[in-house]
Amino acid sequence: MKVCKFGGTSVASADQIKKIAQIVMTDSSRKIIVVSAPGKRFNEDEKVTDLLIRLAETALLERDIENDLQVIVKRYQQIADGLGLNQEIIAIIEQDLRRRVTKNMQDPILFTDCIKASGEDNNAKLIATYFSHIGIQASYVCPKDAGLLVTDRPERVRALPKGDKELSELRQKPGVIVFPGFFGYTEDGTLRTFNRGGSDITGSLLAAATNAELYENFTDVDSVFAANPKVVANPIAITKMTYREMRELAYAGFSVFHDEALMPAFLKSIPVCIKNTNNPSAPGTKIVKERDHSSQPVIGIAAESGFSTLFVDKYLMNQEIGFGRRLLQILEEEEIPFEHTPSGIDNLSVIIKSQFLTLEKEQRIILRAEKELHPDHVHMHSNYSMIVLVGEGMRHTTGLAARAATAIARTGASIQMINQGSSEVSLVFGVLKEDETKILQELYKEFFTNVPAYG
Repeated sequence: MKVCKFGGTSVASADQIKKIAQIVMTDSSRKIIVVSAPGKRFNEDEKVTDLLIRLAETALLERDIENDLQVIVKRYQQIADGLGLNQEIIAIIEQDLRRRVTKNMQDPILFTDCIKASGEDNNAKLIATYFSHIGIQASYVCPKDAGLLVTDRPERVRALPKGDKELSELRQKPGVIVFPGFFGYTEDGTLRTFNRGGSDITGSLLAAATNAELYENFTDVDSVFAANPKVVANPIAITKMTYREMRELAYAGFSVFHDEALMPAFLKSIPVCIKNTNNPSAPGTKIVKERDHSSQPVIGIAAESGFSTLFVDKYLMNQEIGFGRRLLQILEEEEIPFEHTPSGIDNLSVIIKSQFLTLEKEQRIILRAEKELHPDHVHMHSNYSMIVLVGEGMRHTTGLAARAATAIARTGASIQMINQGSSEVSLVFGVLKEDETKILQELYKEFFTNVPAYG
C-alpha cells in the first residue's frame, strides 16, 4: 500500500487533476491520496493559500469580504468546469468558506488557520468528487474524523502519537482515500495548520501510521538535483539519498520537500520517493535509511540567504562558566531560535534567521548582552547566506573541507564562518549574500564535474 501526496502545482488546474487520476488508476496500491491547495498555474498566478490569507486579513479588518471570497470560489469553479463536474461541489465549497469567515475572531492566528486550511480541505472534496465521477471508488476523509491530532497553542504545531492508532485504520477503509494535507485538530477540536508546505508532513504522518510500503511525494520535477537548477545549469539528478541527507538539504533551501516531513517516515523506516506528476514514469529520487556513498562523498549543495550574526567577543570567555547559556537565554526570552553557534576561545557567534529579528529586538539584544555579559565587543550583522555541502560520505573523505575552501577562494569571496556538525553529514560556510551565487556555482564545478546521476 502506498501513500501519495500531490503538491500545489500538481492540483492547480483541471488538467493536472486529470493526470493525478491517471496516476492513481495505473497502480491499485496507491490508496491514500494527500492533496494540497491549488497552486500556481503560471508564474504570475496566485496560490489559493495566498488568496485565503488575504480573505482572512480582510475579515479580521472587518471589511467587505465578498470580492476576496468570490475570487477563491471562481478558482474552484474553473477547476470543476474543466473536470465536467456539476454545481453541487461548488455550492458546498462556497458554503464552507462562508461558514469559516463567520467563526470567532478572538484569536486571529486560529481564525487564519481555519481559513487557510479550507484550501486543502475543499480541494480534497473536489478531487474525491471527480474520482467518483470517472468511476474510481473514492471518498473524502476529514483529518478530524480520521484522528489526526495535533498540539494545543501556544506550542508549535506537531502531530500527537496518540492519534496514530485511529489513523492506522485508514488502511482498512475500502477504495481510494482523498485526504487534505496541511492541518489537524487539537483534542478539543480546534483546527491548527502545520508550517507552510505542511502537506508533506501530513503525507509522511499517514504513511507512518498506516505502515505504508512507500510514500510517494509528487511534485513538478523529475527528481532532486545536486544543486538548484535556477543557479546551476543542468545539475545532475540524485537517484538515491538518505533521510539525513534530504533533511539537511531541505533545511538549507531545497524546496522540493518540507524539512520537517521526513521524521515520521524516518522513524518507521518507510522509503520515500519524490516523483513528477507531469512525468510519472521517471524513477524519481528515493529516500532511504542507508545508501552506498563510496563513489560520491558530497551528494548535494544548497544555499539559503536571510541570515544575521550576533557576534560577541570577550577576553577569557572560555573560562567564564555559563556565558553561552546566558547569551542564548537572552534570545530565548526574545522568542528567537538560533541556527548555528560557531565559537573561538574568546568569541561566540550566533547565527539567526533574519525573519525573527526586528530593529527593536536587535537593539534590545545588544543592550542586554552589554549589560548582562559585559563583553569587550558585541554587534549584529545581516545579509549573510549559508552554503551547505551535504553527504554521508563526507566524514570518510580526507581534505574535503580544504577543497571547498579553495573553491570558494577562487571566486574572490571571503568565508565569514565555517561550521560542521558532529554528525559530519553537512559542512556549512557562512558568506556574504552578494557572493552566494558565484560560490554555489564554483562548488558545483569542484565536486560534480563529470559526475553522472548517482545515489
